[in-house]
Amino acid sequence: MEIRQTVLDDALTFLGYPEMLTLRGLKIRTKSYLIILYITCVRKAGYSEAVSGPYKPNNTTSRSSVFIIVNNVGNNERLQHQIIASVSPTLSCQLGKPVITVLSHLYIPPPGTGSLFRGWQTLRSGSTRLQHTSVTYRPITKLVIANRGEIACRVQRTAARMGVRTVAVYSEPDKNSMHVALADEAYHIGGAASQESYLRGDRILDVVRRSGAQAVHPGYGFLSENVEFAEQCAKEGVIFVGPPATAIRDMGIKSTSKKIMSAASVPVIGGYHGEDQSDKRLYQEAEKIGFPVMIKAVRGGGGKGMRIAMKREEFEAQLESARREATKSFGDDVMLIEKFVQRPRHVEVQIFGDHHGNYVYLFERDCSVQRRHQKIIEEAPAPGLTWEVRRSLGEAAVRAAHAVGYVGAGTVEFILDSSHNFYFMEMNTRLQVEHPVSEMITSTDLVEWQLRVAAGEPLPQLQDEIKLSGHSFEARIYAEDPKGGFLPGAGPLTHLSTPPPSNCVRIETGVRQGDEVSVHYDPMIAKLVVWGHDRMHALNTLTACLTDYNIVGLNTNVNFLLSLASHPSFVAGDVSTDFIPDHYNDLFPDKKPSHHLFCQSALALILEEEQEGVRAVAATQDPTSPFCPGAIPRINHVLSRSINVTCEGTDESVQVDYLGSQRYHMTVGGKSFSVSGFLVCDNDVRRLTTSIDGAVSCSHIVIDNRDIYIFTQNGGWKISVAAPKFETEIGKATGVAGGAVAPMPGVIEKVFVTPGQTVEAGDPLVVMIAMKMEYVIKAASGGVVEKVLYSEGDNVAKNTPLVRMKDTEED
Repeated sequence: MEIRQTVLDDALTFLGYPEMLTLRGLKIRTKSYLIILYITCVRKAGYSEAVSGPYKPNNTTSRSSVFIIVNNVGNNERLQHQIIASVSPTLSCQLGKPVITVLSHLYIPPPGTGSLFRGWQTLRSGSTRLQHTSVTYRPITKLVIANRGEIACRVQRTAARMGVRTVAVYSEPDKNSMHVALADEAYHIGGAASQESYLRGDRILDVVRRSGAQAVHPGYGFLSENVEFAEQCAKEGVIFVGPPATAIRDMGIKSTSKKIMSAASVPVIGGYHGEDQSDKRLYQEAEKIGFPVMIKAVRGGGGKGMRIAMKREEFEAQLESARREATKSFGDDVMLIEKFVQRPRHVEVQIFGDHHGNYVYLFERDCSVQRRHQKIIEEAPAPGLTWEVRRSLGEAAVRAAHAVGYVGAGTVEFILDSSHNFYFMEMNTRLQVEHPVSEMITSTDLVEWQLRVAAGEPLPQLQDEIKLSGHSFEARIYAEDPKGGFLPGAGPLTHLSTPPPSNCVRIETGVRQGDEVSVHYDPMIAKLVVWGHDRMHALNTLTACLTDYNIVGLNTNVNFLLSLASHPSFVAGDVSTDFIPDHYNDLFPDKKPSHHLFCQSALALILEEEQEGVRAVAATQDPTSPFCPGAIPRINHVLSRSINVTCEGTDESVQVDYLGSQRYHMTVGGKSFSVSGFLVCDNDVRRLTTSIDGAVSCSHIVIDNRDIYIFTQNGGWKISVAAPKFETEIGKATGVAGGAVAPMPGVIEKVFVTPGQTVEAGDPLVVMIAMKMEYVIKAASGGVVEKVLYSEGDNVAKNTPLVRMKDTEED
């Protein structure tokens, strides 16, 4: 163990220690005694008795460092109060005044492990100087969660385990939501729009006062990175479970963060971060940098307010679009311009800091696979990195946190090129959506860490205590249409079944079967998180769990995630932010339903009808009913039938001959099959076992009116059974000729056209906002605008006509 002597000399001088000490009648050189004491303390079990109160560190937690505690720094009377803790088995120290740590950064840790000790900070400013850190411990017994959905539920579960009561806030559409049901208390804070509810910091602080809570957890999104809200919490004496407002401000403005990172020796990509925000100046800077360029809102995040201009002709339109979206999302349209690195990897590091000057990293995550600049699948650790690169990333992230005096959970995001050079991209000053993968590989609970650190405790673990074990994936399950450009969706979850949770499988969600995914908020349904001993084990677990994640009622990306997770390049760890466009044809194959699938659907329908008949007869309580299965004779029993079905644009007729004992002869597309099987219900999940010409397969089925959903090992299918002819003649509707329709539910943000205006194919007609993202609806063909059917601010449903057009040749 090596002691940094110069720092120790500085500490003794600063504290005013005499050269010699008399302890228990013996004279000893102060420096020698401190070194002996320090080494002895390091070898002991902990310091639990030095801190009192309900947030006392866990006695069972092993530690490689301890506090040497003093009282009244700078006052010579401290020697009369046993300034040096007695070397005893418990390191007991009873102090009635605030305590601080004296010795820290004296032990030189192995490369890459970071600082091991608390309190005094050795600052990188050319010369060593000491900084006094005084921490007040404030127990948290009641917590307001200023968020909704899965993150609110996630925080609630950890808080409940810690014995902390939770207070939910909710908007009008969320009054019956899962996060409200899980909370100990709940308060209504406004209407559906987030600007009227979850972004109203004043209303949330009013809930804090009314509920008697000591702290607010902002989750992610909404107010989690709002400087003004963090400042107001501090002003009112409310614990904000997050970093200081100064860190949020410095890291929230991308131009400022780049300067800070550069000064802290964190690699950055060059670009324009200046104050002149005129279109002309931004275009000039883009020309200097060279196309393609990235246009980014300085207060942006989550892909919002971000556009790529691949060539100069696109710059003006992309800049305008980025500004509109940034204003809508952040209330700020200031932009920065950066060189766009093509085919990069997006690698980020989970960091944590406390009020005692400790910083650690919990390794990295690879979040390269994205759509609309938003992450869709994440993994930890990043595949293919050497331990040298991994250590360098972690140390750079810790330097970034150190540079802004960071406290709590944060993520430092880097761009990684093909040579594994990395460059700072941004720092998210909050808990990330994908934090569970870091928890899985380090066996930690980062929400618990947040609450303990916010209360004033030191980090539960230091760098040398954090071990990387195994591999983890997180797949974000969204209500969206991957084949339709990943447009978000909304609607009811008429059926929802998931894989069973375990130590290796986590389901992070905020919805239940019967809930509705709202147009007003993010369309994420859940996060499926898995762990394995290695990457392949974890990936196999992920694909198996995705086949068990069955949703009916709206479009989801589950099938797409299955295609992605099984793609050979992804399996090999060969990923980049261009992964989806690079492998588009493989990820969106022209899949045609097989004859076997149509046989399965016909069997499912027949067996379901038979079980429904059994239930109907049972309800009559008439055992003599001639319609009871097995009754002899079976009057008017149908021995043969045709079932007309449609799947993925393919129409088929399945001819079924009943052979008895759940055996059937089926003919599809001129081919014959011998089919048998049975249907069982297990916890509301119908499991269909099918034998087709002796080949047995198992699948899950859901029957919703005339739609049969079959979930197989290769993904889910929707098969529609043709309605009787008399039904098809009823209720036929005619659509609007020409024009544009809403591709998803949303709000009309801007209308570009007026009646009588002539437009060409590709001209923008309407801008919609859905799930906080902006979408431009363009004309599919040229023509004259006959009528604009909706105005700015109107809510519209999916497939709603927006603009009626007519051909230019029409009078």
